[in-house]
Amino acid sequence: MAVSEELKIQEAVGRLKESGVRITPQRHAVLEYLLNADIHPTADDIFKALEGKFPNMSVATVYNNLRVFREIGLVKELTYGDSSSRFDCNTSEHYHIICETCGKIVDFHYPSLDEVESLAEQVTGFDVSHHRMEVYGTCKDCKAVTKH
Repeated sequence: MAVSEELKIQEAVGRLKESGVRITPQRHAVLEYLLNADIHPTADDIFKALEGKFPNMSVATVYNNLRVFREIGLVKELTYGDSSSRFDCNTSEHYHIICETCGKIVDFHYPSLDEVESLAEQVTGFDVSHHRMEVYGTCKDCKAVTKH
């Protein structure tokens, strides 16, 4: 494991301990998987990846851990229509681009569009709490498949 990955895990474990959350082996494994995943996994993805290592772990355990992580700000829950929620350990401000063919979600960094929130407040009178932008298209892998 790279030094930066180990540091991320140590920082996350530190935040859990500060919040009074006990660090179980399953919780640590879910956290480690999330921190190393670049696929924005679903709870089911995480369960399937870890069930060999923890045969007694249930999907409910994964959901409970994700809820705890979300509540203390370690992960963002991404909901897209009626599909399963996906989880993102990158809690910095960023956007997502989503493949309409395979469903892959990739982080897309762009300066926050704060002016959109300000304008929305001015035009509507709302108190804006946040915004979400999604870009859709076809990823490189799916484009390569359709060309053959």
